[in-house]
Amino acid sequence: MIVSSKLRFRKSVTISQKYGDNLTSKLLPYALSYPDLLLSSIFLLVPLSIAGAVQPLLVGQAISLSRKEATWNFIGMLSFEQGLYLLIISLLITIIIRLICSSIQGFIVQKLGQSITADIRRDLYSHIISLESSFFNKTPIGNLITRLTSDVEALGNIFASGGIGIISDSVYILAIIVTMFTLDTKMALVLLFMIVPVAGLVVYFQKQYRKANYQSREKLSELNSMIQENISGINVVQTFRRENFNSKLFKDINKNYRQATSKTIFHDSAVSATLEWISLVAIAMVLLLGGIGIMNTSINFGTLSAFILYAQRLFNPLRRFADKFTTFQSGFTAIERITELMQEPIETKENKTNIDFSIIRNNNRKIGEIIFDNVWFGYKKNDFILKNLNFKISPGEKIALVGPTGSGKSSIIRLLSRLYEPTHGKILIDGIDSQYISKQELRKYIGIILQENFLFAGDIKRNITLGEKYSLEEVKQAARLTNTDQLIEKFPEGYHTLLKERGTNLSKGEKQLLAFARIAIRNPSILVLDEATASLDVKTEALIQQALKQLLINRTGLIIAHRLSTIKDVDRILVLKQGKIIQSGNHQNLIKQEGLYKKLYQLQMMKHK
Repeated sequence: MIVSSKLRFRKSVTISQKYGDNLTSKLLPYALSYPDLLLSSIFLLVPLSIAGAVQPLLVGQAISLSRKEATWNFIGMLSFEQGLYLLIISLLITIIIRLICSSIQGFIVQKLGQSITADIRRDLYSHIISLESSFFNKTPIGNLITRLTSDVEALGNIFASGGIGIISDSVYILAIIVTMFTLDTKMALVLLFMIVPVAGLVVYFQKQYRKANYQSREKLSELNSMIQENISGINVVQTFRRENFNSKLFKDINKNYRQATSKTIFHDSAVSATLEWISLVAIAMVLLLGGIGIMNTSINFGTLSAFILYAQRLFNPLRRFADKFTTFQSGFTAIERITELMQEPIETKENKTNIDFSIIRNNNRKIGEIIFDNVWFGYKKNDFILKNLNFKISPGEKIALVGPTGSGKSSIIRLLSRLYEPTHGKILIDGIDSQYISKQELRKYIGIILQENFLFAGDIKRNITLGEKYSLEEVKQAARLTNTDQLIEKFPEGYHTLLKERGTNLSKGEKQLLAFARIAIRNPSILVLDEATASLDVKTEALIQQALKQLLINRTGLIIAHRLSTIKDVDRILVLKQGKIIQSGNHQNLIKQEGLYKKLYQLQMMKHK
């Protein structure tokens, strides 16, 4: 499903490159995904337009018949009652046709619009969750939520209430114009001439509306971002008594959004007012010319009545045009914002020559080797966090990374799991360059436990399996291995206990125990602990340390720890400073040396005295 969505988006990009970077070319592939709905809605335009264009003619003929003026030949051959009944029945038929066709078309168009909206939102969501950590570090969450919701909804509305309606009104206007010219060329030209200034004004105001609407959506993104940020950080807001200060900030952002929205309302209202004024002038011109025509007997009352109805019906679609153009301008704004997001590059792209890494896992060989070969890395260009990093971790070896904040420890973990790619050099996993291993396979092979772990709304079992197909017995086995079963058994519903959003009904230590169970059930060959025991109390840490001994058996271990007392038993400790390894050895050897490790250890021992 996700693959087909990405293919459809690539098609839309190809089409837009071929025919121009516009709204239609972007949305065409989505509409073509539902040919039955699209063709059905277009086919219904024909009876709708014909029935609508015929109705004023029938009313005009009825008036002419009542005044004993000239009518169509076949009506003139009938008696007054027969002719009137025939016209009434014909008018009733056209009303029924329009009622049935418009109802069916409305349902189809809404269904098409909602289907397209769902597809666009799915494509956009699939792309967003494929982006790298660096993107989320610089992009407010509220901005993404706005694009996934209101911007996508604006695109869907183009089909639900705009796109097909534009075609329908265009066909309807064409049918009215052709019919008017068959009645009276002079008055038809007058009405046609009145459309020209309307079109110019609509185009001008809609361009202004589009600019204003873009600013309005940007302000809405800021508003959503602040709401999301303050709700997520409500504990900090209340602890530091920032309620009033943040309320003032919100007031300013809300005011800016209101002002930006007011501009869109002004331009939208200007279009409606202009159309209303010109439609009244058009009807007045029809009455003037029609009155003159009646006085010199060039037309009759029936024709004049038909033209008054045509004048009204000609400007009704134009009013709908204006409304739909507003929808289209919102769509243009939305497609600009969505395209910006969809064109955001996926920095660690999959290599076309990926190796089937599962074969290596099944081979009868010792696995879990890690080699950093002349690795340089920086989050910004020419600002390197890691510099010429070279080290080897043998299969089954337990290594600890130690160093002050900013020395590059966490960056090593991010590179290892391909959240980022090295700027220079390469990382070898069992002798294979990690860029040739798919991220999906690599992250099955490497289990990472962070200091802060995220829990989803749902039960405990789901938070351990994360949607993968593991049996309840496998979940229980992973929980027993990590001593998490002691936590789970405290709840009456056990593994089916529902957790609140972000696991707010658990302590930090309990969340961490579940994170260990997540890793245990996946049985990785390399285990990475990034400050994984830093937030645990003494009792929980004892449980975790016991579980770690089990988890690290026959596995390569890479541990980041600030509490040096927890890494005394590892095989080797790498001490980092400013992105370079300055010391290497086990705890006993490093404590005998005069270096950074000894200083850090002594400082920690002094704190605990």
